[in-house]
Amino acid sequence: MKRMLAISDIHGDIEKFEKLLHLVDFRNDKDQLLLLGDYIDRGPSSRDVLNSVQRLVEDDGAIALIGNHDKMMVDAFLTDDPMNVKRWFYNGGIKTLQNYGYNIEKDDAKYWYTTEEMPEPLQMNDEIREHIEFLQQLHHYYETDTHIFVHAGVHPTSPVEETDLQTLVWIREEFHQGYNGEKTVVFGHTPVKHLHKSEDVYFGRNKIIGIDGGCAYGGRLYCLEVSSSKVMYVD
Repeated sequence: MKRMLAISDIHGDIEKFEKLLHLVDFRNDKDQLLLLGDYIDRGPSSRDVLNSVQRLVEDDGAIALIGNHDKMMVDAFLTDDPMNVKRWFYNGGIKTLQNYGYNIEKDDAKYWYTTEEMPEPLQMNDEIREHIEFLQQLHHYYETDTHIFVHAGVHPTSPVEETDLQTLVWIREEFHQGYNGEKTVVFGHTPVKHLHKSEDVYFGRNKIIGIDGGCAYGGRLYCLEVSSSKVMYVD
């Protein structure tokens, strides 16, 4: 049986991601890699992270889920609502676009949060188009006989297969406090220090495991070895 390894919330930090894969000695012949979303925004190298994730999926059989930041990127390009662009700008999208070579005239996220001005529609270049198409194909969750893997969490009272994507990538307290299902849920999205005021992986009493180490804010990038609950990380 392959070792199952779960990583979440890389947020454009290719250096930590590559170091972590080396640390855990990832090999596609003996490991099943599970990536729980939020590959982009805030970090310096979102484009490189997406290239790496795409290669891991296509060449190494990794299972990749979509996160809320990834969904914001897709929505910013594929919908006609300028609020989707503005929302993404405020949540780190400007840095991601600059990483692809876009010239954003007003690159202050706080500006887009406070102003009533709406940004211009975004135009896709060839490289970002490939990544948008890749993100559109990602799984919303992954389930085994014993575990559910998801970006943000599951609704406490709804079957995961019937839950809308918006909930799966955005839910927080309702899931953290209300889940009491039979399967263990492994998730990212909410940094662990917000779950138990510690930098360590969060093992909740209600069978939930939070693995977002706050990499987006200079924190840790975690890998959970699922069967043993062993935790590995890079600072």
